[in-house]
Parts: sequence; C-alpha cells; structure tokens
Amino acid sequence: MTNRSALRAIPSVGSILDSSEMIARRGSAPRSVLVAAAREAVAAARDAVRRGGARAAAPSREAIVQDAVRRVEAGRRPSLKPVINATGVVLHTNLGRAPLAEEAARAVAEAARRYTNLEIELGTGARGSRMAHLEPLLVELLHAQAALVVNNNAAAMLLALNTLSAGKETVVSRGQLVEIGGAFRIPEILERSGAILREVGTTNKTRIRDYERAVGPRTGMLLRVHPSNFAMVGFTQETTREELVRLARRNRLPLLEDVGSGAMLDFTRWGLPAEPVAREALAEGVPLVCMSGDKLLGGPQAGIIAGRRSLVQALRANPMARALRVDKLTLAALAATIRLYRDPEAAREHLPVLRMLGEPAARVRARARRVIRAIGAERASLCGAEVVACTAEVGGGSMPLGRVPSYALALRPVKGSVEDLARALRTGPDPVLGRIESGRLLLDLRTVDPGEIPGLVTSIVRALEEKP
Repeated sequence: MTNRSALRAIPSVGSILDSSEMIARRGSAPRSVLVAAAREAVAAARDAVRRGGARAAAPSREAIVQDAVRRVEAGRRPSLKPVINATGVVLHTNLGRAPLAEEAARAVAEAARRYTNLEIELGTGARGSRMAHLEPLLVELLHAQAALVVNNNAAAMLLALNTLSAGKETVVSRGQLVEIGGAFRIPEILERSGAILREVGTTNKTRIRDYERAVGPRTGMLLRVHPSNFAMVGFTQETTREELVRLARRNRLPLLEDVGSGAMLDFTRWGLPAEPVAREALAEGVPLVCMSGDKLLGGPQAGIIAGRRSLVQALRANPMARALRVDKLTLAALAATIRLYRDPEAAREHLPVLRMLGEPAARVRARARRVIRAIGAERASLCGAEVVACTAEVGGGSMPLGRVPSYALALRPVKGSVEDLARALRTGPDPVLGRIESGRLLLDLRTVDPGEIPGLVTSIVRALEEKP
C-alpha cells in the first residue's frame, strides 16, 4: 500500500522550477530543458515513494531540487565524449576503433567549419564529383585502375553484390561465411543485396574443384572473404587467391575479395601475423577488392573499393551508391590519412594505430613507470599499484591471433572492490577504461597516448580518493 501522505508531500514541478538553484540556470539552459528536468525529478521521487510502500517517506524538497539540477547539467553535456583507452585493445570497436592522425583531425576540422569544393570544379565552375578528392590518391596507393568509397566495408560488399550478382549466384566458401560484428553476417548481406548464396566446400576445407563444380549459367560472381576476426587451425585447406583468379578469368566472372582490415603495410616486421594487403591482391590479378578504412588503415569509418575500371564504374552507376556515399568530413579524414602512406615511415610515425602496434615494449614500460611515480608512493600502496608485463591485442576484427607484448599498471585496492575502482575510473570527468584480470584492474599503457598521461594520473588519483 502506498503512503498517500508522502506522495502529497512531494513538491510540484512549479515549486522546483522556482527554486534559486533552477532560477540560476535560466540563462544557460532553455526553459524546456529546465521543465523536463523538474518533471523527471518529481516523477523519480514519486516512484521512490511507491516502491517504498506504506512507510515510505517523501524525499526532501532540497533533494528533489538537486536531482533536477543534476539532470539539467547532464543534459547540457554531450553523451559522446573522449575516453582514455587503457584496455590494451588497439582497435576497440566500442571505443570508436582507430584514432585519427593529427593531420586527419585537422583536415576534418577545416572541412567542418567552412564551405568546401566538395562537388564543384573550381577551374570551370561546373559540378564535379566528390570522389575526385579521393580516387586519385587511392589509385596511386593501390596501383588500381579506379576506386570508390562508401560508408563502411559492409556497404562496399553490399554495393558490389547488388551491382554484379543481383538475381544470380555468388559462389563463396562455407569457411568464409563469417559474422562481421554486431550480429551482421555475410549470408544476410548477400540476401539483402539480391544475390543468391551458393556455398561450396566445408567449414574447414574448400578446394578449387568445389568452386569449379558450382560455376554455371546462373553464376554472377565469385567471392573471397578474409576471415579477419577468427582463425582456423588444424585440418584445414583453403583455395588460394591465384586459383580463384584463374577460375574467374576462365569463366569471365567478376571476383571480389574482401581483404578486411585495410592493411597497407607488412605487419610481420613487428612480429604480428600477416594481413592481406589490397595492393598485393590487385597485383595478383584480383579484379575488385574492398576493405575497411578505420581498422589497420588507421583512418575514419569507410568502405574502400578498388580495382578494374569497368567494375568500379558499374558500382558507381548503381543508384544504391548515392545512399551509401560518404560526407565531406569522412572524405577529408580519409584523404589526409592516405596522403601519409606516400611515405611509409611518416605513416608509421603519424598514424596512432601503427605507432601503437610498432612501439617498443620498453617505451610502454617507461610510460607505466611514469604513471606510478606520478600518483605517489602513498596512493600506490593503497591500491597495490605495480607495473606488470601483459599482452595487448589488435582488436577490431583484425589479426585474431595477433598479440603485442605490453606493460600495464596493475591496481588492487586495499579498500573497496576492483569493480568499484573500475567504475569510478569509467564514470569520472575524464573516463578511463581498463580491464580486470586475476582480481586486478590492468591499465595497459600501450593504448594510452603520452599526451594522455596527465589526465590518466588525475583520474586515478580522483578515483582512489573517492570513498567506496
């Protein structure tokens, strides 16, 4: 039974709005925001009384006013905010994958604050193509005849399938029917594109003769997908790229290869597994490739398609291409990123993803030691802080077996739980995300930029000083 007298004691929305605290915020927040916050705070107080039953007391007016003020302030802050990634996952999908190079970030800011020549030829004044700002750079980098950019790699595959194989069969190995994240799967993309799935081989073994038996009058194209987010080992066999190129040529069929993560460099030099490189696939005769822009490429979210001019032109002419096109901000960021690859050494130095993956472990350890010194010996003892060796991951559906030696600050608080400490860091003004392993909170310094160290130290000190 609800305490009716307690409900009647809850102040009205108007009373909350007339409080000095809410009046003080009239100049910084619209009236609609103030009214909504007051209503939500009063509604929350009523719900608390109803849940409390017959003996529940009404929250004080001051408490309801403070709740309303908190809601106003929360509504003024953007929900999307920078975080410090101390998880050790370089391409963390939930944290936005690849951080942009400074050159790309500046290009985005410049394009955002002003008008641009997005689709106009400055020399003639005639309408131009937005791809004119990117295609020459991609053609140069990939040694392709033509290129096109859409909003992500799933869109790139969708566009290619719809253009080249709608109403026809697309032949693909069962071992490559992967789920690409967010519960989206290759067979579902095929279905939505209008193509008909023709599976060949088995999960662990697919030979060229499996493809040969499937090719016929109803075949629209061949599809090769790099399983970038998992690995099969043991009793396995996969049809080679060269075999598929020959089969496609012999039957005059388009072949699309999804090379996945957008690698442009040889990562084996850093002890990481080899990733397909789009330029090499094109050089070996693959007529059309697609890949992501925000993974190992280190750019913004985008789907890059490159290859034979006639095929790219067919994709460009598909009305779906307009629905999947990228805006000026993505164009600016991707163009700036691609320019960095003209000098591979500059790319390794300026692109955060490449810099993090290639940084010597000794420098990561030195950064971790800087943090533990900065938080102070007394605080370090309160949380059992120590620098420990650990392993970072590539992440983002790239190099599932790729591991990078790293160092982390390990915290095990004397008071309170590790979960409480992780929550305090995660919900602070400058959010920090780590990972919990073996009862300790690990803050992996491989994914923390040197410029973020002061913010990390401040956040740790604040979290340690909070009462559990």
